Amino acid sequence: MNSAENRKVAIFRWGHFNAAHRLHNPNWSDEQNKAVFGICNNANFHGHNYELVVKVTGEVDQDTGFVINLFDLKRLIEVEVEDRFDHKNLNLDCPEFKEVLPSAENVCMVIWEILRAQLDKKYQLSVRLYETSRNYVEYPA
Repeated sequence: MNSAENRKVAIFRWGHFNAAHRLHNPNWSDEQNKAVFGICNNANFHGHNYELVVKVTGEVDQDTGFVINLFDLKRLIEVEVEDRFDHKNLNLDCPEFKEVLPSAENVCMVIWEILRAQLDKKYQLSVRLYETSRNYVEYPA
């Protein structure tokens, strides 16, 4: 390969966590919360089996042949995301959501912020979060 070429490769790593949450805006009436959030406003919370896809894009290192060591990325996702959110009530157990509704969109952005803070700036990062097999969000869009 021509070393002068600036070639980027994207790698992907899946993660998984189970968590409960409730979508409830404290500034709204119970009626408005139910109208907007429906069953996701259940006072006793509800849960999801979240699937996570982390995409890291960068140049391939000439010495290792890697964009990033997948073992290191696996550990980062385990420690910073799965251990933090798995089997938790996002509203009650996670300080990240004390003042932020734990919608799929907000959960995805929080995960991105957590991982972005830990990754070298030379990498591009995106996060896709599946709340169900039919619904997912991605950040950045």
